[in-house]
Amino acid sequence: MYELPLFPLNTVLFPGMPLRLHIFEDRYKLMIGRCQQSGEPFGVALIQQGEEVGSAAEPYRIGCTAYITQVETLTEGKLNLTAVGYERFQIHDLRFEQPYLTGMVEGYPLAQAAPELLNQRARTLRAWIERYLQILAHASETPFDQQQLPHDPLKLAYLAAFLLQIPLPQKQDLLAINRADDLLAELRTQYRREVTLLQTMLLRREQPINGPFSPN
Repeated sequence: MYELPLFPLNTVLFPGMPLRLHIFEDRYKLMIGRCQQSGEPFGVALIQQGEEVGSAAEPYRIGCTAYITQVETLTEGKLNLTAVGYERFQIHDLRFEQPYLTGMVEGYPLAQAAPELLNQRARTLRAWIERYLQILAHASETPFDQQQLPHDPLKLAYLAAFLLQIPLPQKQDLLAINRADDLLAELRTQYRREVTLLQTMLLRREQPINGPFSPN
């Protein structure tokens, strides 16, 4: 168990996924400066109660560490920050001694399953991700190179969770799943649901309007 500086945000960060932030509060400029100096990560956790700016916010207890990869210094000491998610953690205790929130945390790795099961579920999930991206590409007329999808089951799962357009509490539920095979299975269910909804919406949009009236 170790103490980790925490950044409660209205976002859910997954391992391996990018994070971009605009830092303007003094407490977080201090936190980021200390992380840069030490080379240590900070923790990102979805806000359960409270706001990002101003008073302290209470985060969910499962989050993801983030390592800083780039910092751009702006006027008045403001920062544009790029970081990447590294590993899940679980908060056991919140601490308020610093200007920013910290927590006593421990790593929270996914419980693994047999490689054959993970690969099978990853193949099934990949097929649904490809259908999802095909629909989005058709709707936006923006092609997507599906060869960019990773073949490693966990990397695919976290990218899938990152791409999925669902409410934040549902993304938090994905982050909190304990087993790798369960995460892949739940993502398959989510993608199948989203593909069905998107197909229905796209079909309605493309259907011709019959009759003397137009939807003005």
